[in-house]
Amino acid sequence: MTEPGPARAEIVVDLAAVRHNVRRLAELVAADGPVQMMTVVKADGYGHGMVPVARAARAAGAHWLGVATLDEALALREAGDTGPVLCWLAAPGEDYAAAVEAGIDVTAYSVAELDEIAAAGPARVQVKLDTGLSRGGATRADWEQVLGHAADLERAGRVQVTGLWSHLAASDVPQHPANDQQEKAFREALDLAEALGLRPEMRHLANSAAAILRPSARFDLVRCGIASYGLDPAPGETPAHLGLVPAMTVRAPLVMVKRIARGDGVSYGHTWIADHDTTVGLVPAGYAEGVPRAASNEASVWVAGKQRPIRGLVCMDQFVVDLGDDQAEVGDEVLLFGPGDRGEPTAQDWAEAVGTINYEIVTRVGGRLRRRYVDRAGAA
Repeated sequence: MTEPGPARAEIVVDLAAVRHNVRRLAELVAADGPVQMMTVVKADGYGHGMVPVARAARAAGAHWLGVATLDEALALREAGDTGPVLCWLAAPGEDYAAAVEAGIDVTAYSVAELDEIAAAGPARVQVKLDTGLSRGGATRADWEQVLGHAADLERAGRVQVTGLWSHLAASDVPQHPANDQQEKAFREALDLAEALGLRPEMRHLANSAAAILRPSARFDLVRCGIASYGLDPAPGETPAHLGLVPAMTVRAPLVMVKRIARGDGVSYGHTWIADHDTTVGLVPAGYAEGVPRAASNEASVWVAGKQRPIRGLVCMDQFVVDLGDDQAEVGDEVLLFGPGDRGEPTAQDWAEAVGTINYEIVTRVGGRLRRRYVDRAGAA
């Protein structure tokens, strides 16, 4: 088999950063009492690689892993993970048998879903309650029916209800009234569940932002996704001293450097025309690799000790950056984004440049990018 050549562009993931972030978050949320940590590794570990990130999180003490789909949960088991895993997204007609056999906690939103899960054999089930997000979960009008049915199935030995949970709509905006409303609703649902005879081991509401900013929402467990990867879950709100370390760097070499004259247009449609003689560099990554086309003429990258603006439209395979009159050569490193400690843009900078959130920036990169793992701490 031919060994792959040098990467044209790559994602570099620092597993030591993941471990640091999981430990830091666990310390924070346990400050007022014991709280278990779930590291969310869905969507291929938010673009960082699900299995390596999961192993790093477990090594750092994560009690639980969280995924969206049954396939993701089973992939963790196939990779050797034996700890608690929660899966929360399924479609009617899903085959739960493999997940039940693997001891995966699956989530139910409805009576019909509870029955499908129970049909697969004695299963570990968590019931999700809609407290105001109006997305997945049993609506308030159905709480009593769904929770009562779960209690009946548990008494019959067909399921074990291990958790009750919900999800916040505006935890990244701490002052939003929905946060108080949803927490109040969740507590009401917990009281109803207890009255119906359910006493699950896990009650959880908080995602990354709420885990950090809303101690009252921590309950028994917090679900930390984006913060586990070192990215701010509530830009402008999260304390600066938190000390999270971004784990992802996206880099590429310059593959061409050329001089252009004033009046020359760059890339498709000539959406940028040089207003002075300048030097441009070609970066071998484009929207097929997840570089947002919206970054055209908006975002910057790091080359030769400075941030350099993208010029013209981002193409499928490549984009162009303005190097000015500075010296740069083919092969020089281009940092699209990273931790920011060298001055390079961060995923948050890119998010702001293209009008999105840092979640989307890191989860969308991929395509032909090679992923490489490093461990800055030197530990396995």
